[in-house]
Amino acid sequence: MKFNKIGQVFLVSAIALILATTFTACNPVTIDYLFVAGYKQSPGQIQTFQVDRVSGALSVVGSTVSSGGVKPVSEAVSTDFKHLYVANQGDSTLVEFSISAGGQLSSVKSVSLSSEGNTPVAIAMNAAGTLLYVANLYQPGCSSMSPCAGALAVFPISADGTISAAVANGGLSYFPVGVNPTALTALADGSAVYVTSFDPTAGLGHVYGFTATSAGALSQLAGSPYAAGVKPSGIASDPTSRFVYATDFSQNQLIAYSIIDKGVLRPLINGPFRTGSQPTAIQVDPRGRFIYLSNSLDNTVSAYAIEIATGTPSAAVNATGSAYNITGTQPVAILIDPGFGRYVYTANLLDNSLSGFQLNPSTGTLAPAQNGPFPSIGEPSALAMVPHGNHSIQINQP
Repeated sequence: MKFNKIGQVFLVSAIALILATTFTACNPVTIDYLFVAGYKQSPGQIQTFQVDRVSGALSVVGSTVSSGGVKPVSEAVSTDFKHLYVANQGDSTLVEFSISAGGQLSSVKSVSLSSEGNTPVAIAMNAAGTLLYVANLYQPGCSSMSPCAGALAVFPISADGTISAAVANGGLSYFPVGVNPTALTALADGSAVYVTSFDPTAGLGHVYGFTATSAGALSQLAGSPYAAGVKPSGIASDPTSRFVYATDFSQNQLIAYSIIDKGVLRPLINGPFRTGSQPTAIQVDPRGRFIYLSNSLDNTVSAYAIEIATGTPSAAVNATGSAYNITGTQPVAILIDPGFGRYVYTANLLDNSLSGFQLNPSTGTLAPAQNGPFPSIGEPSALAMVPHGNHSIQINQP
């Protein structure tokens, strides 16, 4: 049986339509759920968005839920993506939520911080999903009226996601760090954790580094704390556990370190590197190829390519001839989607919005996501994501 050209075209089109329909049916439009914490209301609120697979556009899912406390400032998710943890700075609480298959949140447990320190500023999960690190602005007994140095608490996480009692440090329930801790990161291989802090009187910033056991016992690294400019505001590590990067809010700089001798940091000799004005938060993409950071004063995202062998960041990555990508007003948090590593989002504190960008995985360049910026709850301050479905990202090794 022979087909004329019109018949052949019709057949090809029909097959393409069937394949497209099958592909769409097997690959849900939603690739991630994005959880945004905001603190304009009291208690704080958490809003859920679904991320479109094709465009990166965001759409609200369900109703906002209470953060379980006052002024949520940081979020983390379990490695099985079934639990969300929120740090409420205003009343020093940690709240655990369960995450349903459709992205709905349900409050499970609240922990009041006391002997572990108080006034949390940042939280992070270890790669094994067994430890939750909490950086607190103050040690026990201190407050804004009677300030003192900071505290790093380590909470074991049970198999069902429950927060357990903090790991003991002798007679303490925390590990001391410097004054004004601001951010933290845990290495992907689980061997170390780092906390940034700054001393406004001395005009010096530091990174406190600790080795970490699987049980959460910490030991301060040789040479710690490490110099980190004047006011480090964000910190991130690459997925190969070879490099650490910190932003300096005061000097508009990105400080890069190589990791040597079981977690010890050594600054790259060709750094620091220029950023936009007042950088606040930083992320390394899940492939370990690019760095993205939010600049709160000029409302931009800076993008850098990582030289795989040395860890050197290059500011050559840009979308339009400028090294910067425009966000809403005062971006204070930044996140890369864990599903495909193809989208970057910022939480913009002053105009109550989220900015979205499509990430080119080959070049690292950013382009505005469709239909953005996206209105959000008041004063969005923290971002977290979980993938919807199974995705795999290849990490670049040297």
